[in-house]
Amino acid sequence: MIWIVAVLCIAVCGWYRYEGRWDRQLFASEEGRVCVNVHPHEAILFLEAHPETQVLDVRDKDEFCVGALPGAVNLSLGDDEFLQKFFGLERDRPVLVYCAGGYRSRKAAAILKEQGFRNIQHLHRGYHSWQFAGFPVLKPST
Repeated sequence: MIWIVAVLCIAVCGWYRYEGRWDRQLFASEEGRVCVNVHPHEAILFLEAHPETQVLDVRDKDEFCVGALPGAVNLSLGDDEFLQKFFGLERDRPVLVYCAGGYRSRKAAAILKEQGFRNIQHLHRGYHSWQFAGFPVLKPST
């Protein structure tokens, strides 16, 4: 039993180390560009201050239909047409991107960054952290 706990501890520590390295690279400051990892309280303040923000949910459609952030558009990272749909977003408007826990949305944030988006807000720990904070969620009609 102890070896199972040890293996789990090593796996969790390994993930956090990997995630930290990934975050330092992804969220490194660049002149004239913003790509930041925000907690739910920071995200809601940002959305209130910037109502023009494009809220991008990169979870799959089934996850999205269960509940989403207000105003979110579903653009599943796993969709074969992701890049085609992605090009419909406006690069000059801020984007808040999220998934369920933060892995897929980090991948999407990297794509947004590569494609020249200037203001990217990434919801740390994703939809789960938003729910845990008690912020409003909507059940989309799609």
